[in-house]
Amino acid sequence: MRHPAYGVLRPVTESASVLLCHNPGPLTLEGTNTWVLRAPGSDEMVIVDPGPDDSQHIDRVAALGRIPLVLISHRHGDHTDGIDALVDATGATVRSVGSGFLRGLGGFLVDGEVSEAAGLRIGVLAPPGHTGDSVSFVLDDAVLTADTVLGRGTTVLDDEDGSLADYLHSLRRLRGLGSRTVLPGHGPELDDLAAVAGKYLAHRQERLEQVRQALRVLGDDATARQIVEHVYHDVDEKLWEAAESSVRAQLVYLRRD
Repeated sequence: MRHPAYGVLRPVTESASVLLCHNPGPLTLEGTNTWVLRAPGSDEMVIVDPGPDDSQHIDRVAALGRIPLVLISHRHGDHTDGIDALVDATGATVRSVGSGFLRGLGGFLVDGEVSEAAGLRIGVLAPPGHTGDSVSFVLDDAVLTADTVLGRGTTVLDDEDGSLADYLHSLRRLRGLGSRTVLPGHGPELDDLAAVAGKYLAHRQERLEQVRQALRVLGDDATARQIVEHVYHDVDEKLWEAAESSVRAQLVYLRRD
């Protein structure tokens, strides 16, 4: 069974399966990946990102079995809006970096901690950049990268609290985890995290150089929109608004000194 497979639990690794929500779009790709983690033989599971407030999707997640713990990768609604419906159905504890998503007594996620649940040891790696509260979850053979590394394309840096400096540092940290499988927040799984993170870093450096060149042509006071029109001509115009967010982050990065 291959991505995209809607409405069914699709095994990806020995300990990770995915339930794809049917919320496709320019930024969600084929939809939000809700990850289901459990060791072979375990009678419970950990859910990473319930997804949007979609009753059919949440019902499918809740019906999978005993869910004592839900982990949140970051604050965006396509990953979090289904939290309360899932908690109501399962009584699960919810842990996250941001306080707005905590349910029960699990507490905040902390960079470097290891949680033991569903027969697994799940490491917490906090790689901000896409958002300030972004978290990845590290398994022995895979990393759940959420929106920091996607299954295809590249990620957008959030206008509110995204940071290119943080994002580049986070990609270097992820690259250092080696060739584990990438389990992204959107899109298909990928084979080699180190290689994918390296490509993301190269892409960001290429875009930065393009923005520098655009500023030389357009002037230092050029707007993000003007730069997008100059640089992102290879990108569908439907994505230009999102691209503006990333360009604003690039401008902050270039002007930080």
